[in-house]
Amino acid sequence: MKVLVIGSGGREHALAWRIAQSPRASRVLVAPGNAGTALEDGIANLALTAISDLVAFVRRESVVLTVVGPEAPLAEGIVDVFQAAGLRIFGPTRRAAQLESSKGFAKSFMARHGIPTAAYATFSDAPGAHRYVERHGAPVVIKADGLAAGKGVVVAMDAAQAHEAIDMMLVEHKMGTAGTRVVIEDYLEGEEASFIVMSDGRHALPLATSQDHKRLGDGDRGPNTGGMGAYSPAPVVTPRVHAKAMREVIQPAIAGMAAEGAPYVGFLYAGMMITASGEVKVLEFNCRLGDPETQPIMLRLKSDLVALIEDALAGRLDAAEAQWDTRVALGVVLAARGYPEAPRKGDVIAGLPAPAEDFHVFHAGTALRDGKVVTSGGRVLTVTALGHNVKTAQRRAYEIANSIHFAGMQLRRDIGHRALSANRRQEPGRLRQERDADPT
Repeated sequence: MKVLVIGSGGREHALAWRIAQSPRASRVLVAPGNAGTALEDGIANLALTAISDLVAFVRRESVVLTVVGPEAPLAEGIVDVFQAAGLRIFGPTRRAAQLESSKGFAKSFMARHGIPTAAYATFSDAPGAHRYVERHGAPVVIKADGLAAGKGVVVAMDAAQAHEAIDMMLVEHKMGTAGTRVVIEDYLEGEEASFIVMSDGRHALPLATSQDHKRLGDGDRGPNTGGMGAYSPAPVVTPRVHAKAMREVIQPAIAGMAAEGAPYVGFLYAGMMITASGEVKVLEFNCRLGDPETQPIMLRLKSDLVALIEDALAGRLDAAEAQWDTRVALGVVLAARGYPEAPRKGDVIAGLPAPAEDFHVFHAGTALRDGKVVTSGGRVLTVTALGHNVKTAQRRAYEIANSIHFAGMQLRRDIGHRALSANRRQEPGRLRQERDADPT
């Protein structure tokens, strides 16, 4: 069958690469794709972005399945349009995608369905938000209500930072329409993890656990980014935490969406804070796979992804099972000069290696110009490698990353440090037990 993947980032490259391994997929197209998908065997780019043009193409070319990568087309209602045209597409409807497209909706949804999350308040007026901070104090987290390409969250450690963030969103309108309403929530202590599942509207199939690094610099310093690297599995998600996340977060979310008349079909991402005592609280929901978490997850996936998606669309995920490479996968993001504020474009990328069994370089912000691969966005590449433990995966990823060059290239040198610290803190016997109990 012909399969179309919507999007242009590292997540979409990884999805298309894994889908192309399926014996069910005769041809894989990516719209609009990037230089990596253009150069990938068995994958071709499609220079279309408008939903109406994509519908026409899918009909004309008899594309059997479409998979949506990023959040923007989901929030625009691409799934609704495809379904109305009788076309098979994997992703949540516009109503269901509100879990990501509106932070206010997500918080009130969690409150309605008893899903653990931080206490919060929502404001459309700056004076009210400022008064709340004056009463409440800091630290707090200020979030733009709408989609802001990963830039709409400010962790304010003091009141001055909180007031500045409120003015930036509600007075200066630097987040555009995404920031016409803000959510102010309590700051949570703990360790973050990404918990991603596939949902068929009733059942959930958990994917391999993962953890990313949001800050630009080593030691989790510097500005927040879309993610500077990730690894899978995440040691912080023990079997107990895994069971708690399914019981207290994922299952209530899927049941809640169904009860509210918007059954959730697609990838569902719960960004969770895990406390020292093992409690979980939801920081955010995303209505798609994470980036850069997808890259390590797809490198570890051994099952036929197309078959799993077909199971989800048929409502039979309760009978599905995903198989995983037992090795650790770790991805290091190579970012452009000036990222995240003002990434520079057009720098030639040298030293890109051919993929091997134990690594793959997934492209994100890249383009082809005069036969050369150049930077075209903030996060440029994710060098993703496998290893028998975190340390060996880390060593392999950095070995490959060090062979790649472009002017102003930025990367962190400590991706995986949380997992290494966790491994040092825990007893070897306990680690073996947990790995045996939770192969993801």
